[in-house]
Amino acid sequence: MLKLLNENAERWALLTFYVILVAAITNEVLRREIFSYSSIWGEEFVRYSVIYQAWIGAASAVRERAHIRIDVIMHYLGPRTKALVYMFGDIVMFAVACVALYWSFETVAVSWKFGSVSDGLRISKVWFLMAVPVGFALVILRLLQSFLHDFNSLRTGRPVFEGNQLFD
Repeated sequence: MLKLLNENAERWALLTFYVILVAAITNEVLRREIFSYSSIWGEEFVRYSVIYQAWIGAASAVRERAHIRIDVIMHYLGPRTKALVYMFGDIVMFAVACVALYWSFETVAVSWKFGSVSDGLRISKVWFLMAVPVGFALVILRLLQSFLHDFNSLRTGRPVFEGNQLFD
């Protein structure tokens, strides 16, 4: 069960938020075109779904090594050096993600303290602001997994996982 969750957690979360997004947009378009009436919550719901998709997608991209990068030099490196470069990148990104995670909780804490609510849905903004810490926590988890995988590849002499290429 954990293996299945590890492999597909982001995919299912992204699919869920995408279905929510499409349903809300379809609902709003039909309401505007058929009934000449729109709601304030539809746009807000879609906005927060996109925010969650972006942060969960970032974690998924870390897992798949699908972030945009310039890897011309990587083709000329040996497997050991390549693994060390990827591990260095993971360490740097881990540090950035830890700092961002720490500071993203401040925004959530302020919202929690003052009890701010969203304009249309009238739901606590904490639920929507948590997209950033949740996203960075997932990024940190995936970076740790990537680092351990690269370390094992380095130790055993196997080629490091470079991600799936969009174009060959």
